Amino acid sequence: MTDELLKWRAEFPILDRTTYLISHSLGAMPRGTYESLREYADVWASRGVRAWAEGWWEMPLTIGDEVGRIIGAPAGTVAMHQNVSVCQSVILSCFEPEARRNKIVYSDLEFPSVMYVYEAHARGGRLRVARVHSDDGITVSLEKMLAAIDEETLLVPVSHVLFKSAFLQDARAITERAHEVGALVVLDTYQSAGTVPFSVTELDVDFATGGSVKWLCGGAGAGYLYVHPRWIDRLEPKVTGWMAHAAPFSFELPPLDYARGVARFLHGSPNVPALYAAREGYRIINEIGVEKIRAKSVRQTQRLVELCEAAGFRVTSPRDPAQRGGTITVAVEHAAAVTKELVRREIICDFRPGAGVRLSPHFYTTDEELELAVNTMREIVESRAYVAHEAAGAAF
Repeated sequence: MTDELLKWRAEFPILDRTTYLISHSLGAMPRGTYESLREYADVWASRGVRAWAEGWWEMPLTIGDEVGRIIGAPAGTVAMHQNVSVCQSVILSCFEPEARRNKIVYSDLEFPSVMYVYEAHARGGRLRVARVHSDDGITVSLEKMLAAIDEETLLVPVSHVLFKSAFLQDARAITERAHEVGALVVLDTYQSAGTVPFSVTELDVDFATGGSVKWLCGGAGAGYLYVHPRWIDRLEPKVTGWMAHAAPFSFELPPLDYARGVARFLHGSPNVPALYAAREGYRIINEIGVEKIRAKSVRQTQRLVELCEAAGFRVTSPRDPAQRGGTITVAVEHAAAVTKELVRREIICDFRPGAGVRLSPHFYTTDEELELAVNTMREIVESRAYVAHEAAGAAF
């Protein structure tokens, strides 16, 4: 069988020397990113301060539109930020909790940084957090999640795909329940954008957040915030800054005159180098199409399941591809040390306590690399080559 997506391997230099199975953590860097960052440096060097007025100020919105194409967001609804923690804080700052509607509902398998944001705000007593417990540490019961969302719920921050296990949650059902009782949904698409097809418009979520580090191959420092058109001009974030002003260069004294459109969800000066760095990854994902990426991901993750089980390993990710993102997690004894030895042998992966070794093929992965990874992991376990790393922590 011919794999047409392998033509993209040449665009990722690290693939020449590693078996790269860690796109769930940091996607491989496209070769074109060198040119993008060189362009940034050249513009700065040649245009100096004039570069701000020649495109830099607009980049949080123009680059946001490129992300929007991947996640099904209309033009003018995505603003770029540094990371998801900032995005979640911006969203939360739009609301004044009331005694009858002050509950935040999320599961205990959310990414910790997101939980930290809400827990910190809840310390003041005006918000309260209702955390839905996972029975197995891998999945979250949809029934329990839906039952926790009631008329007292303000926001439901929920991961589309859970970072630890790759469990794909039913965002549509959660959103429908939230809207039924007057709550709003913040969908974290960090582990789905670029590998699982979806549309924030079709899902009708109120907000979406994510970043470019992982499946989008865009590098660090380029987070994104989607705001549904019904909310854009109705909300006034308190986590803000001068770029959210209608006329930032007027340097007016407060109160802030909010910009029209999604620009009102910006804050301070943008991280321009990160936005340059992210462009090439977005271009490639958009050119390939997430549907094609997903089809290959389902095939290769299923192959990984088969290879792991044939090698005697227990797969902890959901078995049904419809409930799974792009990662396979494998329960291995001494997982931290085994992972460290895999990385030493240039098979790049990681692990998470309670889930196991995380292996993530992407559109640039060959089938032979899957076999190499699993066979090497079995050899490491059988030969006890991991013993030298017993004291190691998480490996990257």
